[in-house]
Amino acid sequence: MNVPSRVMTIAGSAAGGSAGIQADLKTFQELDVYGMSIITAIVGRHPETKKNVHAVDIEAIEAQFATAMEQVGTDGIKTGMLFSEEVIKTVTRLIKGADVKTVVVDPVMIGKMNSKLLEDNAIEVLKTNLIPLATIMTPNVPEASVLLDDRPLNSLQELKQAAVDLHQLGAKNVLVKGGRLEGPAVDVLYDGDTITTYEAPRIHTPNTSGAGCSYSAAIAANLTKGLPVKDAVRQAKSYITTAIEHGFSYTEIVGPTYHAAERKYGEAYKIKIETIDQMGE
Repeated sequence: MNVPSRVMTIAGSAAGGSAGIQADLKTFQELDVYGMSIITAIVGRHPETKKNVHAVDIEAIEAQFATAMEQVGTDGIKTGMLFSEEVIKTVTRLIKGADVKTVVVDPVMIGKMNSKLLEDNAIEVLKTNLIPLATIMTPNVPEASVLLDDRPLNSLQELKQAAVDLHQLGAKNVLVKGGRLEGPAVDVLYDGDTITTYEAPRIHTPNTSGAGCSYSAAIAANLTKGLPVKDAVRQAKSYITTAIEHGFSYTEIVGPTYHAAERKYGEAYKIKIETIDQMGE
C-alpha cells in the first residue's frame, strides 16, 4: 500500500476553524498528505475578560511532539503561531532533534482581526533561532516589514528587495506574499540566486481568514511530496487562489477560504510566473 507523506503543523488553534492548525489540517487533507498538529496556543476571545490568546505550556508542546513522532514520524514540519520566546526556542530544539529535510516557517505575528500573535521580545529569537532552519519562510507584507525593522513595503520592487534582504536571515528560500498590495496578487520568491514572481488575479472578497496559513501549509504538503520549491509554490498559489475565490462567511465577521474549492469545482488558476536574476541583473 502506498501511504501519503507526513506533515506536522506546529501552530495555534483557531476556535472558528478558519486559520491555524484547523486550516493547515484541512489543507493537508485536500492535498493528500497525512497531517499532525502540535498546538502552541489557543486563540479565542473570552467575552468577559477579553483575553484572546491562551498559551499552552511547554511540557504539553513537548508531549504532543514526542507522541506524534513516536506514533507516526514526519517528512516535513510547518510552523505557524508560536507566540513567545520560550515556545520558539523549544520548537527550534525539537525541529533540530527531528532531523527533517522540509521546514516551512510562516512567521505569524498579527491575526486577521488585528490580534497580536507574537510577543515583541520573541521577534529577534524567531530571526536568529528558527528562521535559519527553514527550507522556505513565508511572510506577508506586514510580517516582512517587521522582520526588516519596520521597513515600508509598498511596491513590487520593494518586495523583491525585501525577499533578498530577508534571505540573509538564513532561510534557503524566502517567499514574500504581496496580497496586501494594490493590483494583481503577486508573490516574490528568492532562492539566493534568482527572483521568481507568481501572479494571480486579485479576488475582491473580505473572506480570507486563514489564507496565509493555508498557503504555507500547501507549500509544505507539496514539498513533502517531492516537488521542487518553485513548483511547490506555484501549485500552492493556484490552490489558495481558488480557495479565496470561493470564500464565504456564516456571519458578518470575516469568513474563511474554502479549502475544498479546487476539488469541488474542478478549478485551478494558471499562475503567471517570471524568473529573473537577482534584482534584474
